[in-house]
Amino acid sequence: MIMRREDIAQPLSELAFEFFFWFSRFEYALKENGYLKSLVDGTRAEPGWEKFVDHWQLKYVPSQEARRLLTAPPDRQIVLGGKLEWQPVGLADCVCDLARIVRLVKTTRNNLFHGGKHGGAGWDDPKRTEELLKNSMAILEQLADLGGFQADYRQYY
Repeated sequence: MIMRREDIAQPLSELAFEFFFWFSRFEYALKENGYLKSLVDGTRAEPGWEKFVDHWQLKYVPSQEARRLLTAPPDRQIVLGGKLEWQPVGLADCVCDLARIVRLVKTTRNNLFHGGKHGGAGWDDPKRTEELLKNSMAILEQLADLGGFQADYRQYY
């Protein structure tokens, strides 16, 4: 069964909005603090997650929320045999814990924004969705602390 918008409980809907808000704020803070994908004149100003990871990977210590996300990560939607399927997110190429966590938080965002919302990985498992969103939001807060840009993240000036 595919869940309809009106069937999504208000608390989960609000939590999804909160996650999008804080994810967007984090990407804004990355850019404001010089973590840009490219410094070439005329290129789009895109957040440089990889630069953030490179800079902070040695000082990062996974929190309880990060360990929970690593233990129960989101899946990634793929095409298999012409159909949409879910598979575990590949982490083998990630060189450090911070790279793994960033990939999982970004996958949570991508699934919520682009992915299918039905099946075992979707809205019809609200407890799972809630856990992914809450853990990811806590991690974003922790990463803003790690990067020293809590003011830009929280808009406290």
